[in-house]
Amino acid sequence: QLQASGGGLVQAGGSLRLSCAYSGRTFSSYVMGWFRQVPGKEREFVAASNWNGLSTYYADSVKGRFTISRDNAKNTVYLQMNSLKPEDTAVYYCAASGSTVVYTTTARYRYWGQGTQVTVSS
Repeated sequence: QLQASGGGLVQAGGSLRLSCAYSGRTFSSYVMGWFRQVPGKEREFVAASNWNGLSTYYADSVKGRFTISRDNAKNTVYLQMNSLKPEDTAVYYCAASGSTVVYTTTARYRYWGQGTQVTVSS
């Protein structure tokens, strides 16, 4: 089970930190990812982390502004979002791949949280 939180309304240039708490499976050994979706568009990859957080991957659109991290002792993965832009507005989802291989496509992720809304005003 995955539970995302931390979304909200922020002005352009501001920051938010999303959290995703996981429980019920051995998620600590899985790749964890963040995706986002706006109405009428497909869900898109944002960031992913391998099991220990030492290998991270980012979409070009967020590279240098977002940071994914995880604390397996707390069963939580984070997405620190800085220098937010209006185009970052979306529902953000955390996901667990169910494997140790990092993928950036939604089809490779088996477990999904419920999503949290991020709105960036200009």
